[in-house]
Amino acid sequence: MVEARVRVIYGDTDQMGVVYYANYFRYFELARSEYFRARGGSYRELEREGRFLPVVEASCSYKGSARYDDLLLIRTQVSELRRASLTFEYELRRQSEEKILCTGKTVHACVGRDGKLVRIPERIAEMLQASAPRA
Repeated sequence: MVEARVRVIYGDTDQMGVVYYANYFRYFELARSEYFRARGGSYRELEREGRFLPVVEASCSYKGSARYDDLLLIRTQVSELRRASLTFEYELRRQSEEKILCTGKTVHACVGRDGKLVRIPERIAEMLQASAPRA
Protein backbone atom coordinates (compact mmCIF):
# COMPACT_ATOMS: atom_id res chain seq x y z
CA MET A 1 0.00 0.00 0.00
CA VAL A 2 1.08 3.55 -0.68
CA GLU A 3 0.37 6.20 1.93
CA ALA A 4 -0.64 9.83 1.35
CA ARG A 5 -1.34 12.53 3.92
CA VAL A 6 -3.66 15.51 3.89
CA ARG A 7 -4.67 18.06 6.53
CA VAL A 8 -8.39 18.85 6.69
CA ILE A 9 -8.99 22.52 5.93
CA TYR A 10 -12.00 24.45 7.20
CA GLY A 11 -13.51 24.55 3.69
CA ASP A 12 -13.68 20.73 3.67
CA THR A 13 -16.10 20.66 6.61
CA ASP A 14 -19.83 21.16 7.00
CA GLN A 15 -21.68 23.29 9.56
CA MET A 16 -20.99 20.68 12.25
CA GLY A 17 -17.21 20.79 11.66
CA VAL A 18 -17.21 17.32 10.10
CA VAL A 19 -15.65 16.61 6.71
CA TYR A 20 -18.39 16.81 4.08
CA TYR A 21 -19.00 13.31 2.70
CA ALA A 22 -18.08 14.08 -0.93
CA ASN A 23 -14.64 15.39 0.06
CA TYR A 24 -13.47 11.87 0.84
CA PHE A 25 -13.46 11.26 -2.92
CA ARG A 26 -11.07 14.22 -3.31
CA TYR A 27 -8.81 12.61 -0.72
CA PHE A 28 -8.96 9.35 -2.69
CA GLU A 29 -7.92 11.26 -5.82
CA LEU A 30 -4.94 12.75 -3.99
CA ALA A 31 -3.96 9.25 -2.85
CA ARG A 32 -4.18 7.87 -6.42
CA SER A 33 -1.86 10.59 -7.67
CA GLU A 34 0.61 9.82 -4.91
CA TYR A 35 0.31 6.12 -5.71
CA PHE A 36 1.43 6.75 -9.30
CA ARG A 37 4.31 8.98 -8.11
CA ALA A 38 5.48 6.35 -5.62
CA ARG A 39 5.56 3.80 -8.46
CA GLY A 40 7.58 6.09 -10.74
CA GLY A 41 4.78 7.40 -12.95
CA SER A 42 2.15 10.11 -13.11
CA TYR A 43 -1.27 10.78 -14.52
CA ARG A 44 0.24 13.61 -16.57
CA GLU A 45 2.57 11.21 -18.43
CA LEU A 46 -0.32 8.87 -19.14
CA GLU A 47 -2.43 11.73 -20.50
CA ARG A 48 0.44 12.94 -22.72
CA GLU A 49 0.33 9.48 -24.30
CA GLY A 50 -3.39 9.97 -25.03
CA ARG A 51 -4.60 7.62 -22.29
CA PHE A 52 -7.04 8.64 -19.57
CA LEU A 53 -8.40 6.85 -16.49
CA PRO A 54 -11.88 8.22 -15.76
CA VAL A 55 -13.72 6.92 -12.71
CA VAL A 56 -16.56 4.65 -13.81
CA GLU A 57 -17.57 3.47 -10.33
CA ALA A 58 -16.96 4.89 -6.84
CA SER A 59 -17.97 3.88 -3.35
CA CYS A 60 -17.19 4.92 0.20
CA SER A 61 -18.17 3.33 3.50
CA TYR A 62 -18.11 5.79 6.41
CA LYS A 63 -17.17 4.43 9.83
CA GLY A 64 -16.19 7.63 11.69
CA SER A 65 -15.87 11.37 11.18
CA ALA A 66 -12.84 13.37 10.20
CA ARG A 67 -12.82 16.96 11.45
CA TYR A 68 -11.19 20.31 10.80
CA ASP A 69 -7.39 20.27 11.22
CA ASP A 70 -7.12 16.46 11.42
CA LEU A 71 -4.06 15.08 9.66
CA LEU A 72 -5.38 12.18 7.61
CA LEU A 73 -3.52 9.15 6.33
CA ILE A 74 -4.91 7.53 3.18
CA ARG A 75 -3.62 4.07 2.30
CA THR A 76 -4.09 3.06 -1.31
CA GLN A 77 -3.53 -0.06 -3.35
CA VAL A 78 -4.50 -1.47 -6.73
CA SER A 79 -6.72 -4.45 -6.00
CA GLU A 80 -7.50 -5.47 -9.59
CA LEU A 81 -5.75 -4.85 -12.89
CA ARG A 82 -7.44 -5.82 -16.14
CA ARG A 83 -6.58 -5.11 -19.78
CA ALA A 84 -8.59 -1.88 -19.94
CA SER A 85 -9.52 -1.14 -16.31
CA LEU A 86 -8.17 -1.08 -12.79
CA THR A 87 -9.53 -0.83 -9.27
CA PHE A 88 -8.07 1.16 -6.38
CA GLU A 89 -8.99 0.50 -2.76
CA TYR A 90 -8.55 3.01 0.07
CA GLU A 91 -8.39 3.16 3.86
CA LEU A 92 -8.54 6.54 5.55
CA ARG A 93 -7.71 7.26 9.21
CA ARG A 94 -6.26 10.01 11.36
CA GLN A 95 -2.50 9.72 11.24
CA SER A 96 -2.27 9.34 15.01
CA GLU A 97 -4.93 6.60 15.29
CA GLU A 98 -5.53 3.07 14.08
CA LYS A 99 -9.32 3.46 13.85
CA ILE A 100 -10.43 3.46 10.21
CA LEU A 101 -12.68 6.43 9.39
CA CYS A 102 -13.68 5.18 5.96
CA THR A 103 -12.88 2.68 3.24
CA GLY A 104 -13.48 3.17 -0.44
CA LYS A 105 -13.04 1.90 -3.94
CA THR A 106 -12.81 3.45 -7.39
CA VAL A 107 -12.90 1.62 -10.70
CA HIS A 108 -11.23 3.29 -13.68
CA ALA A 109 -11.55 2.56 -17.39
CA CYS A 110 -8.61 3.25 -19.67
CA VAL A 111 -9.78 5.32 -22.64
CA GLY A 112 -8.18 7.14 -25.54
CA ARG A 113 -8.73 10.75 -26.58
CA ASP A 114 -11.90 9.66 -28.37
CA GLY A 115 -13.35 8.22 -25.14
CA LYS A 116 -13.22 4.62 -26.37
CA LEU A 117 -11.77 1.80 -24.29
CA VAL A 118 -8.12 1.00 -24.92
CA ARG A 119 -5.61 -1.36 -23.36
CA ILE A 120 -3.66 -0.01 -20.39
CA PRO A 121 -0.15 0.70 -21.70
CA GLU A 122 2.20 -2.18 -20.89
CA ARG A 123 4.63 0.13 -19.05
CA ILE A 124 1.81 1.27 -16.73
CA ALA A 125 0.50 -2.28 -16.27
CA GLU A 126 3.99 -3.47 -15.27
CA MET A 127 4.32 -0.57 -12.84
CA LEU A 128 1.00 -1.48 -11.18
CA GLN A 129 1.26 -5.25 -11.46
CA ALA A 130 3.49 -5.61 -8.41
CA SER A 131 0.52 -4.80 -6.18
CA ALA A 132 -2.41 -6.42 -7.98
CA PRO A 133 -3.22 -9.70 -9.70
CA ARG A 134 -3.59 -9.32 -13.47
CA ALA A 135 -6.93 -10.51 -14.81
